[in-house]
Amino acid sequence: AYIHLHKNNNIPQNEEGIMATNTADRSGGPPQKRIRVPSHPYEAGSASDPLILEEERMLAQAIANSRKDQGREPITAIPFGPTFYPSVEEFSGDPLIYLEKIRSVAEKYGICKIVPPKGWNPPFALNVDCPKRFQTKDQSIHRLQEGISFGDGTDYTVKEYQKMSTDWSKEWRNKYYSAPDKLNQGEHKPPNPESLQNVTSEKQTLASRPSSTVKLSNESPGEEKLGEKTQNPKMTPENLERDYWDIVETQCHEIDVDYGNDVDTSEWGSGFPISDRGRSVTSPNFQAGPPNEDLPEPSFGTDEYYKETYWNLNNIPNSKNSVLRHLKVGINGINVPWLYFGCLFSTFCWHNEDNYMYSINYHHKGAPKQWYGVPGTKQDADGVERVFKSYLSMKMRDVPDLLHHITTSFSPRLLDGEGVRVCKLLQNSGEFIVTFPRAFHGGFSLGPNCGEAVNFALYDWIPHAVDANERYRTFARPSVFSHDRLVYTIAHHVNELRTKE
Repeated sequence: AYIHLHKNNNIPQNEEGIMATNTADRSGGPPQKRIRVPSHPYEAGSASDPLILEEERMLAQAIANSRKDQGREPITAIPFGPTFYPSVEEFSGDPLIYLEKIRSVAEKYGICKIVPPKGWNPPFALNVDCPKRFQTKDQSIHRLQEGISFGDGTDYTVKEYQKMSTDWSKEWRNKYYSAPDKLNQGEHKPPNPESLQNVTSEKQTLASRPSSTVKLSNESPGEEKLGEKTQNPKMTPENLERDYWDIVETQCHEIDVDYGNDVDTSEWGSGFPISDRGRSVTSPNFQAGPPNEDLPEPSFGTDEYYKETYWNLNNIPNSKNSVLRHLKVGINGINVPWLYFGCLFSTFCWHNEDNYMYSINYHHKGAPKQWYGVPGTKQDADGVERVFKSYLSMKMRDVPDLLHHITTSFSPRLLDGEGVRVCKLLQNSGEFIVTFPRAFHGGFSLGPNCGEAVNFALYDWIPHAVDANERYRTFARPSVFSHDRLVYTIAHHVNELRTKE
């Protein structure tokens, strides 16, 4: 079967949106513009070149092998990463202090999920009626293992993209599922406690704390087993995950989708409201020095709280405990968030963050996202690169920074089979995903959604930044900002460093 999303710039607007309208004015000086490093198409050599022919033969054999279902381990064998449940008290404070508290557990998985406490309900500040269009990338899902670059997709307004992605999900559901979908398309709903188990061994100490909990799930309830035939299969996250990897690994369908990634919030506006205290780079009254912390923090759940809390992604890079507050200028995607508009099977391919920084992703609205993560240890990070090189050796010889192009995806089963530790998490609306320094991560959307992400850095990140700089030098990749200058600036503010309690 061949399925291609027909693109039309004159898509009518959809009144039944997944996104609520709330126009928010954005002002202030524009941050430094930044885009992803362009991924140039792989230029094949002569058809008679024996090295090129061998590369093509090996790739064709790898794809053929992946089509053999008998040897494919069920995707449910991939373990879940940790989920944390902070209290209202913890969520009223600085998220970086909370992350320091959970880091010893969470960083062993590379990624973790944070579920806000009951009462968390920030306003969706994005102007979805804006007539401007954002660019998208045309992703060939069935060719993600090949490392080819993405072409340009159609430009959309928010409502046009919403209608396209909603229609695409309905098309897939109507074709392959006879029962209504069970995806969380709207408000945040906490997971079923019965499907979660407390963390054992060293995690028990953290899990037993009355004010904060962390849990790991070892099951995917409700999945239709591979090979199991049912008369009324349901469109569940588990079944869509199976569909996705069938497409990627076996090319059973040819699927192209448009992914609205890296949308500039300094131009489009954030999904979060903007601080009145100058805590965001995009605030009109952004201060070059530390924001005024003398004022009491707003109460949890109030309108002022959602503007000023450092859980607001506009604010977190400029927390007094954040290294990035010393940058002084806005850099898109680093200390100024990017928006992400996803649709069914749109993919964020395997990568780690620029300069090996932390990242935090918030799911504003829509269908869940399936995440995968690898710990940021040298052994595991090298393992990911080893797998890429074993399947795309010739291409990585010509494009050594292929992983930074974020155009390639391999199944976590493949990484697991090569001895690389990998976990997964399902992110629903209203939930955060945090990635740790050097941790490779990737995933895909299960339907129409809108998310937002930004980088931040604790002081433990500095040694990782040194490693990133040395790594970048090996293939002449520029850093997004001067690490040496940042450390020099930090040294002049050493009296402001918080000592561990």
